[in-house]
Amino acid sequence: MNFQALVDGIVDMIRRETKGKNALVALSGGIDSTVTAILSKIAIGDKLKCVFIDTGFMRERDFKDVDYVSNKYGLDVEIINAKDEFLSELLGRSDAEEKRRIFREIFYSVLGRKFKEAKCKYLIQGTIASDWIETKGGIKTQHNVLKQIGIDTVKKYGFKVIEPLADMYKDQVRELAKFLGLPRKIYDRQPFPGPGLLIRAVGKLTERKLDLARKATEIVEKELAEMNCSQYFAAVIDNKWSIDERASIELSTRIVERLTVKRMDTYATGIKGDLRVYGRIAALMDENIEEKTIPQLVQLQAILISKFSEYTRVVYNISRGNEKRKHAIIVRAVVSSDLMTANVAEISMNRLCEVAQKIKDEVGDFPIYYDVTPKPPATIEFE
Repeated sequence: MNFQALVDGIVDMIRRETKGKNALVALSGGIDSTVTAILSKIAIGDKLKCVFIDTGFMRERDFKDVDYVSNKYGLDVEIINAKDEFLSELLGRSDAEEKRRIFREIFYSVLGRKFKEAKCKYLIQGTIASDWIETKGGIKTQHNVLKQIGIDTVKKYGFKVIEPLADMYKDQVRELAKFLGLPRKIYDRQPFPGPGLLIRAVGKLTERKLDLARKATEIVEKELAEMNCSQYFAAVIDNKWSIDERASIELSTRIVERLTVKRMDTYATGIKGDLRVYGRIAALMDENIEEKTIPQLVQLQAILISKFSEYTRVVYNISRGNEKRKHAIIVRAVVSSDLMTANVAEISMNRLCEVAQKIKDEVGDFPIYYDVTPKPPATIEFE
């Protein structure tokens, strides 16, 4: 790919679309919005304004990354505190798609007010190809996909959307970031969804679940940073379940020792064919954790999901924890180039148990699982 020609083309497009007027970028600190902001700065200079919306679903590092990008590249960034607005509408919500849609409405309503105040007409945002493909395909609603699904942003929010990266995939954006001279901490930054921890506090949203997801994700990101995974994080679910005797017997006939399958009450988003499905999480339990390998568990996952259609995701217990706890924690780590498909990261069971112990020591004695479901049949995020 001729990156200089690509940069020249994007810069020209931004100048042409903005017509010499002020424009705004909603900056998250992530690679897509950062690359978009830098290209926009090259294109229109001081006519560019940036905002960072504190939704209440961010990690601590997100504030630090935005501050770093702002200082290093001379971006004028305003922080908008909208935590109360988001939480008041989303606490108690359970359905994954409903949470995503409500988040989108609040996010762009907040932006719309800012545009009106600043008398600005153009939003330049870092939508990439996988965002609109998954949204239009009905797999899951990406909060930053608007015009591709027929939303008239000028009429509804008061601004026109410009998307200079809309035909690019994540691996291509990383290469573009390298060409622009961005440091590794930016181009290798962990992908973080727009709704943030909202969709990692799986099921009914509570402040307790959100707090656990934030603390556990910080540990997982630190502990797995050197494992060369494409994405790794923690999610929190309700620890409510029943034993699935049929699935337990099915899997135990295929291996030497008995495996117990717990049918979790929590639902997660998955993919069957090209369609979104919303099904239960199956949790595998046995007494010989250290003897298992990830390929073995992925194989058992494939058997379980093909045999029992109620499941969209399979996780494996790496620390029993206190079963009386109201919540359980799931570690997720995948390897992928474009995030359209992903394989489960093959981390040794000893290392996973060490990560689980770290979570137990610093967060609490919760049951802890490792997600052994590729994409497809699961999505990378749980909701």
